[in-house]
Amino acid sequence: MVAVQQNNPPHTADLVVVGAGIVGLAHAADAVLRGMSVVIIERDDQAVGASIRNFGHICITAQADAALQYALAGRDRWLTLGRKAGFGVEECGTTVIARSADELAVLEEFASERGAEQATLLPRQGLEDLPFDLHQILGAAHLPLDLRVDPRAAVPAITAWLATEGATFHWNTTVGEIVDEGRGSVVARTPRGDIRGRTLVHATGHDVDRLYPQVAEEWQVERCRLQMLEVAPPAGRRIDPAILTGLSMLRYNGLSAMPSATAVAQRFAADAPELLEVAMNLMLTQRPDGAIVLGDTHHHARTHLPFDEELDAQLLLREGARLFGAPLTVLRRWRGVYATSPRTDFLVAAPSADVRVVSITSGIGMTTSLGLAPTVLDSF
Repeated sequence: MVAVQQNNPPHTADLVVVGAGIVGLAHAADAVLRGMSVVIIERDDQAVGASIRNFGHICITAQADAALQYALAGRDRWLTLGRKAGFGVEECGTTVIARSADELAVLEEFASERGAEQATLLPRQGLEDLPFDLHQILGAAHLPLDLRVDPRAAVPAITAWLATEGATFHWNTTVGEIVDEGRGSVVARTPRGDIRGRTLVHATGHDVDRLYPQVAEEWQVERCRLQMLEVAPPAGRRIDPAILTGLSMLRYNGLSAMPSATAVAQRFAADAPELLEVAMNLMLTQRPDGAIVLGDTHHHARTHLPFDEELDAQLLLREGARLFGAPLTVLRRWRGVYATSPRTDFLVAAPSADVRVVSITSGIGMTTSLGLAPTVLDSF
């Protein structure tokens, strides 16, 4: 948490950012690096949403199309911000394991398409360092470009660095209205007074509909609810890369576009339909303290009831235990929420000339926000 002196509005800046999650911070960071003055408004006293409730996995290589371009562009920015803001960015890559012939075929097709710079096939004999039941693993692919951060450390560190670079934060401040007055003047109305800027980026994640219901309706924005767990590492083992599985091949567009992905989906539909019903992505990363983040299941609705189904956690633990070949001990459980849209992965709307509404509607905000932000600022 960064203590920043609250200014009495009105305040004038080149850019006002509403929302201090990773998407808002990405725009603020790019603006600061351009030499712009920046004000960030956040309704809580720290970021507590999707930006810290995730794997910390910068999942670059498994993306496709625009997401891949944003992810690749953002990679260097993550490394730069890590150095400037003083948080760890691990160049650990991702290992995608195959436990069936159709999954192995997906990896072979993917490696052939992308080349050795992005994907290298690994034989089963090269996986002895992974603490899994190796009898069920046929092979794997390593994706060396992927990164890992601890979001609970990275987001506060970026916030602190922005403050040292002159950005002004208004914490515990809710924006009730945004008015574009024209001629390079945008007003964010808050209970503490008006905050003015030349341009404004509204980046409140799944809460697009709070101030911009028409935008949310046009893009059919809903909230995706996740079930996630932290578990103790069996036998205290370390796992350097992020781990994806066959279920991940159905979620990431770069992998799901492979011809053999259809056979993977058909097999799960026949053998384990309950996993598809909760849209499980069986994957994991390891925190610096050793805890393993295991997830996740997905449910979509505009408004979710406050009740979590224990079945989701049971399925995650069942599949996690099968992967490790050992029972798992839960350390923490939590619900994640992010924006989703059937129409786009990247919602960038311009309700007026000097306002942009930005929401990454695909669950890959950590991966793509640093690459997306420059294109948004270039659009003003």
